[in-house]
Amino acid sequence: MKKLLIATNNQGKVLELQELLTGIGIEFITPAGINLQLEVEEDGSTYQENAGKKARAFAQASGLISLADDSGLEVEALGGAPGLYSARYSPKPDAKDADRRAFLLENLKDRPRPWKAHFHATIAVAVPDGSMEFAEGNCYGEIIPEERGTGGFGYDPIFLLTDLGRTMSELSMDEKNRLSHRALAVIAAMPTLKQLFSV
Repeated sequence: MKKLLIATNNQGKVLELQELLTGIGIEFITPAGINLQLEVEEDGSTYQENAGKKARAFAQASGLISLADDSGLEVEALGGAPGLYSARYSPKPDAKDADRRAFLLENLKDRPRPWKAHFHATIAVAVPDGSMEFAEGNCYGEIIPEERGTGGFGYDPIFLLTDLGRTMSELSMDEKNRLSHRALAVIAAMPTLKQLFSV
C-alpha cells in the first residue's frame, strides 16, 4: 500500500489530520514515524505558497506522497490579521497558544463587537516527481473575549461558531471533523488523494 506522509511537526495538526484521513484506505505516516527531521521556513506570501513549499520539501526528502496544510485565522476588525502569521502572532519570541490568544484579544478590546472572523486552510498534496494539487476550506464565526472549552488548539477556545453557539474547543472531534476549515479542505482534497492512491 502506498503511504501518505502528513507533512507537519505540529502534533495538534497530526492528530486532526489522522482523524480526518482514517477509513479511506490510505496508510498515513508522520515524519517522526520515519525519523524525518525537517523544518521548512514558512516565508511565502500566500497560504498556497507555504503549504506547497512544505508538501514539496517533505515529498522530496521522503520519496513519499506528502500532504501539508497552511492555515490561519482572519479577523475582519484587524483587516484580516493575524492571517498568514497566526502561528507567530505575538510580541514574544517563545509564545505559546495562550499568549497568542491573549495578544489577539488585547488588539481587539477597543473595537466594537461582534468580532467576525474565519479560519482558512489550504491543503497541498505533493508527489515526489514535483507535481502538486491544492484544496481549500473556510470556517466562519466570531472571536469572543472569554475562552471556552478544553479541546482543540491554537485559537479554538475563542473562536465561536455562531450558528452552534459553541467554540471550536467545545466541539467533539467528530463535530470538528465535519465543520472545521481543515476538515473542509481535506474533503475538497479527497478526489486528488483517491486518484493518487487508487482507492
